[in-house]
Amino acid sequence: MHLAGPLLLAAVLAGTGVYGVLARRNAVLVLIGLELILNAANLLLVTFDAAYGDTLHSGQVLTLFVVTVAAAEVGVALAVVLLLFRRRGDVDLREARDLAETRDPAEIRDPAETPTAAAVPAGEPTP
Repeated sequence: MHLAGPLLLAAVLAGTGVYGVLARRNAVLVLIGLELILNAANLLLVTFDAAYGDTLHSGQVLTLFVVTVAAAEVGVALAVVLLLFRRRGDVDLREARDLAETRDPAEIRDPAETPTAAAVPAGEPTP
């Protein structure tokens, strides 16, 4: 089996994915680039499994694990993208650093100011 075709395709997929991760500002396009990189790795795993005739098919089994991890990653990443969209109205990653600064400083309590259970008289609810 010639390995040039699948290796070339995997290189193109990985290169496109790296470009998508590094050059894009849209969070959804960055996720698509990350998925392209994972698909390039899957293609390499299956290609080398078939080329070397592994009797345990460990390349295909590892590919199933990568697909499972990628599905979990997409679920978490899309939740983060939805949070970013709800807070900002867009999914531009340049403005994602400002999410931590959008909270009202009055909402943040100093841990030293909160009363402990010993300081609260009996019968009064703790805050």
